[in-house]
Amino acid sequence: MNFNVTFEIGYAIGLGKRVYLFRNSNFRRDSDLIDRIGIFDTLGFASYSDQNQLCECIYEIDAHNYIRLKNVINRKTPVYLLQTPQNNQSMISILGRIKKARLGFKSFIPQEEIRMSAVKAVDDISSSLGVVVPILSTQFADAPVHNIRAAFVAGLSLALNKPTLILQPSDGPAPLDVRDIVRTYGSSDDISALIADFALEVTERFQADGPIEVPKGNFLADLTIGDPIAENEFQTLSGYYLRTDQFGRASRGEVNLIVGRKGAGKTALFSQLRNQKRSNQNNIVVDLKPEGYQLIKLKEDVLDFLAEGARTHLIVAFFEYVFYLEICYKLLEKDRDRHTRDARLYEPYLQLQAEYETSDAGEGDFSERLNSLAMSLAKEFRENYGTQSAQRLNATQVTELIYKHDIRNLKKALSNYLQYKDSVWLLFDNLDKGWSPHGVTDSDILILRCLIDAARKIQRQMHSDNYEFFSVVFVRNDVYQLLVYASADHSKESPAVLDWTDADLLRELLRRRIVKNIPNQDASFDDIWNSICISHHNGEETSQYLIERSLMRPRNFLKLFSYCRGFAVNLGKEKIQESDIEKGLHAYSLDLLAEADQELTDIVGEQTNLMHHFIAEGDEYEKSKLISIIQKAGINKKSSNEIFEFLLYYGFFGIKIENKNTKYIYDVGYDMNILKVLLQKYEENSIIVLNPAFYAGLNL
Repeated sequence: MNFNVTFEIGYAIGLGKRVYLFRNSNFRRDSDLIDRIGIFDTLGFASYSDQNQLCECIYEIDAHNYIRLKNVINRKTPVYLLQTPQNNQSMISILGRIKKARLGFKSFIPQEEIRMSAVKAVDDISSSLGVVVPILSTQFADAPVHNIRAAFVAGLSLALNKPTLILQPSDGPAPLDVRDIVRTYGSSDDISALIADFALEVTERFQADGPIEVPKGNFLADLTIGDPIAENEFQTLSGYYLRTDQFGRASRGEVNLIVGRKGAGKTALFSQLRNQKRSNQNNIVVDLKPEGYQLIKLKEDVLDFLAEGARTHLIVAFFEYVFYLEICYKLLEKDRDRHTRDARLYEPYLQLQAEYETSDAGEGDFSERLNSLAMSLAKEFRENYGTQSAQRLNATQVTELIYKHDIRNLKKALSNYLQYKDSVWLLFDNLDKGWSPHGVTDSDILILRCLIDAARKIQRQMHSDNYEFFSVVFVRNDVYQLLVYASADHSKESPAVLDWTDADLLRELLRRRIVKNIPNQDASFDDIWNSICISHHNGEETSQYLIERSLMRPRNFLKLFSYCRGFAVNLGKEKIQESDIEKGLHAYSLDLLAEADQELTDIVGEQTNLMHHFIAEGDEYEKSKLISIIQKAGINKKSSNEIFEFLLYYGFFGIKIENKNTKYIYDVGYDMNILKVLLQKYEENSIIVLNPAFYAGLNL
């Protein structure tokens, strides 16, 4: 078995030649080795013992029946990788870097395929754009088998003019035929750099194979992808909104809570669910988005002076009243003209209008109406009960405070009118904007609990009258966790968690926005991306590089891309380059640090600037060191472990176990318990790792 001869066999096949193999039978045949390799007997060979037999073999040669080469590139798996018999550290690094480069690949895996078929190898390599061939040091078991396969694959690939990365460790061997083209590595960093160059070459071939049609001029400068903030694009979002499973469940009325982190897309889902339900003229959609301060006055002037039981009773009654009034308001607004043309609606409309006008709802938008009701309630409470703390109110007293007229008449008029409608949808967002900037309090959680209970109470009442009623409340993930901890009966809630774990979904989200700018609406993400951005950065595929620094949040991904694009456009570039990514990441990272500090303020109740205490502290920590840094930031010892868990939950840190891949919160389905168990189980072999999204902001 000879490396150079095998290399030339592969090279000849790659040139499209008919190859004949002859073996001198006078030499002892290492049959076991040949059988294990698999290439030679799948190609076939003839034996000879003297010159006459060799002449006879040569006379029979013709150029027909050569192995056909595929001329169609497999664009889904453009890279072919020859894996080693055992996954040593070098092989793990090679696999990791290829995946980081987001190069789709197919492999010959010795653990799965005992022998290599020459014909299959020819098919796979000829349909690839690039080939990676590691060579094993002779000290490894099965090195002779693997290296002969490597010779065949390398010769075939080079003859086909494929980008070919032949890798060997610093201690060799370096076979003669490939000595000039083999690449030597001494560490994982060397492998990363070599695959980075290889990835760029493959991507250039990929782009040359099928560029997409884009408008003339500087497409990158003219490109619009909407706004990362959903509130700023309500008018255009429907054109490229990605309807996830969570949207489907909410649309079918299967959930009453949409739970997600800041930037996960709660408000986008709110707007699209509202628009979908509004498209049916017989649906009543009550979309409520208070603007912030309306409930603060209620907390300060009323709730702080009530016992807990009285608080719950009062707030449920308050929201029930608010929701009934808002449903009436929406009906009256929607049918202001229609009732004059529809005889069925005329009398019920006038009756509903009369009942609504006797309330204290007031005029203006929802925020103004909510503020009016809250101020009226606070005033009434002060006049009747003063400022004595821990007061207990009975049902009659609560009713007198909330309702200025008989609520039963309003409900009856509403019920009479709803018989002409299909369903009622109550959507409530922005509740957290009415909370203090210094942390979520028990009163805030109580208000959320009571709001949900009030909506459920209305739902039961309407269902008893055979009317369809659905409510969906949109809340932050951390707030929902506090709600769960504070509620004994939280299991009756039906949440849809709007947290992203699939990078391809984020790519599809961006693809939909970009294709609005080009003629081909069905263009693939890879084709689009390669036309506007360099394919790889530090050996990683650039879209994956950005996604991994987005904390898996759509808003962050769009914001980071916009920063990178902005720096490129400002310098007149038609394509985002590595320097633009670095600049964009720095600007984005500073934003991320500020946002993380603000979310931490909600937990601690005061400004800490904790994130900036990690400047010059490195990117890997033992837990004891991390706790020490947290305490040096002025956070007391009792709270330090809670803050540490917040940093894990936010994605600021991840956990690396025994030098394996780091696990962040979004890698474990946002299940904090998994990270806690990992820390407990592997306490001595675990390292806390800073998320690379924060490197630039912390000057790492």
